Amino acid sequence: MEDFSSIQRRASRIKLLLMDCDGVLTDGQVWILENGDDQKTFNVRDGLGLALLHRAGLKSGVISGRTSSALDRRARDTRMEFVRQGREDKLSAFEEVLALAGRKEAEVAYVGDDLVDIPLMKRVEFAVAVADAVPETKLHAHYVTNARGGRGAIREVVEIILTAQGRWDDQLERYLK
Repeated sequence: MEDFSSIQRRASRIKLLLMDCDGVLTDGQVWILENGDDQKTFNVRDGLGLALLHRAGLKSGVISGRTSSALDRRARDTRMEFVRQGREDKLSAFEEVLALAGRKEAEVAYVGDDLVDIPLMKRVEFAVAVADAVPETKLHAHYVTNARGGRGAIREVVEIILTAQGRWDDQLERYLK
């Protein structure tokens, strides 16, 4: 993990926040329903964090190895622009998103929790692991959140990015009037 000034420098360059779903947006538990669908729990603070990120003009997306209707709905509700599901090859999905977003790796943050996230973390400007990520993933992170996956980790990352870019106070203003 890097020092605070280095983390702020990295976060100041971010235009696109990408993340894994299970273990990052959720606590990693997946409930398989009798009809074959799944059910997941998402954190409302992460949702507001994504709304604040979008209001500040940044974009977000998710790259997941699993396919989930619950993630589809959450992505719509939080207005994520880029959603790639069922992608075992996360690197090809990452490259697709970069092309669609018109962004370079140096403008991207990625939040992960497990081994499959490491290749993406090695490519981005700001690699983040959630607090309960596996040790190998934490080793490849510039920053490890205090919050666990599904428990506000994304909100924490959004606050770091917007603070580093001088946009956090602007976002708070609407709530403090």
